[in-house]
Amino acid sequence: MSDVPASPAARLAIVIVTYNRSTYLADLLRSATALTVPPWRIVVVDNASTDDTPDVVAEAAGWFPEGVLVDRRLDTNTGGSGGFCEGTRTALELGAEWVWLMDDDVEILPEALERFAPAMERFRVIHGRRYDFDGSPFYWQAKFNQFLGVPLPYGFRRTFDDEGYAITNSGTFEGMLIHADVVRTIGLPDPRFFITWDDAAYAWLAAQHTEVVYMDAFVLQRKREQQQVNLGVRHLNDGSPLFRFHVMRNRAYVGRYFAEHGQLHRVGFALGTLLTFAKEVFRLVVVQHTLHGVGDLVRGARASRRIWRDRTWRPMDPAEVPPPPS
Repeated sequence: MSDVPASPAARLAIVIVTYNRSTYLADLLRSATALTVPPWRIVVVDNASTDDTPDVVAEAAGWFPEGVLVDRRLDTNTGGSGGFCEGTRTALELGAEWVWLMDDDVEILPEALERFAPAMERFRVIHGRRYDFDGSPFYWQAKFNQFLGVPLPYGFRRTFDDEGYAITNSGTFEGMLIHADVVRTIGLPDPRFFITWDDAAYAWLAAQHTEVVYMDAFVLQRKREQQQVNLGVRHLNDGSPLFRFHVMRNRAYVGRYFAEHGQLHRVGFALGTLLTFAKEVFRLVVVQHTLHGVGDLVRGARASRRIWRDRTWRPMDPAEVPPPPS
């Protein structure tokens, strides 16, 4: 990989994926206007929204210098995974050297890019910290247990080193900052996930080639309120039927990527899958006070078996990533 440029933010593209949340999107784009270091590009991937999102994007284009905001509206809803795949592709086609991936329901803190700058001189995949919607620090479960194939929680106070970094092998698209050279090594985000596990698996792939870190500096604030239970070591939010289906189905995609790199422990991964199922049932009972939704998990597990049996499955091909600009 080439060296990180001396002025890393000079060609940094923020990639936002949105679907039918125009109010959140408007607030996010408005927060980007207050950045003390302006972004080079902002790519908004609209997953075929049916609300007034196109109008919001058109209006927001006038808040930035001409050409900064790039509107990429898709014909169908490809999920977060498909949106981040297309957004990353678009950013690299434009010539981005860094891509900052985020959902539409966050706001950017004004000094975010300044806070990233020291880490960008040393690392190529970086996460900053987030505040939750109530202003409290948002907890990240941050590291894959390789045997079980699940991210297990750890506390930041015990994790950041003296320089304020924590090495991990997992991540989130609610704030992952990734260098274009890493994307060209591992491929674009895999759109087949649709939602959930996509970001954790993508950061895991990156960690096979470079250090993936969290930095002890806040850069985002979550804005969408959710039903939530604080368990101390982590928070559990509510989940949708779509989430429950994919959280089980996409275990197969995670496992296939592990197998491609010779790091799949089949017995441990099967145990991790059972623990994932149990955690989601626990989430239903404790957060949403119901067992309606267990059927979504069962359907996802059945779909997962079909992916395991698919002999045509291949990982994302790095050759499909746009090359560096000449």
